[in-house]
Amino acid sequence: MHSIIVVPAHSAGPRDQVRLEPGETLLFGRSSGPPVGGQRADGADGVNGGGGVSGVKWLSIAHDGVSRSAGEITANGAYWVLSNLSARQTYVVENPEGAGEHIKVAPGRLDAPVPFEFSRVVLPAAGDLLSFEVWAPRHDYVSGPRERAGATEGAATTPAFALDRSKRYFAVLTALCEPRLRGEPHAPLPTMGQVVERLRPGWPSANRAAVQWNIDYLAVKLRLKPAPDTGDCGPRLNGKKESLVSLALRFDLVRETDLRGLPSLGQAAKVQP
Repeated sequence: MHSIIVVPAHSAGPRDQVRLEPGETLLFGRSSGPPVGGQRADGADGVNGGGGVSGVKWLSIAHDGVSRSAGEITANGAYWVLSNLSARQTYVVENPEGAGEHIKVAPGRLDAPVPFEFSRVVLPAAGDLLSFEVWAPRHDYVSGPRERAGATEGAATTPAFALDRSKRYFAVLTALCEPRLRGEPHAPLPTMGQVVERLRPGWPSANRAAVQWNIDYLAVKLRLKPAPDTGDCGPRLNGKKESLVSLALRFDLVRETDLRGLPSLGQAAKVQP
């Protein structure tokens, strides 16, 4: 059964997609077909089933800025690895659902593991940025507790970040994360006034002071600042909103599904910064 699906740019449907079973490899590059012998940079056979070209899966990317043999993708069950066969170009693998999450694969790097369920492989090519998608829908999860024998007794593990989604501070955090959760990973964060107006339909008494109080509270709750009762003010935290959003998105403290808890966009009036 296939575990990886490669979707070329401008794919018109399933017929254009390439499906890989665990252990299968797809080569990609400017050539119209795989190189004879299928040798990759480390000398290992990059062609499934031997040194010939029969049965090889190949993705042609017609652009002068792409190497003839640019790279290869190998399926490994629930994830896949990327080899960058370019001598000069770094490839970037983006997580379209990860609010800017990405990994870089340096020139010549072989078998770099990619953990994303949905990925966009970006190739710099003579001033252009070309891309194709890779889906890894077969994600395996623990179906039940798998504790080491004798380790199930005693106190429960303390959660790393205890957030109550019913509280106003979580609504403030969600509003701060909203632009990037909606597919704009580099979007500027909303201003204080914009957060107030975004939340006011569900929180009529919202004002800048109240929103700022919740931001300060979040900074303590998420351990970006010491609690006031410790007597330690800690270092001055510049870019507090940016730090909160970065932490929340990195550890999935706020997800796209949490946007449903915000007022509909039609209710929230836009204000000028």
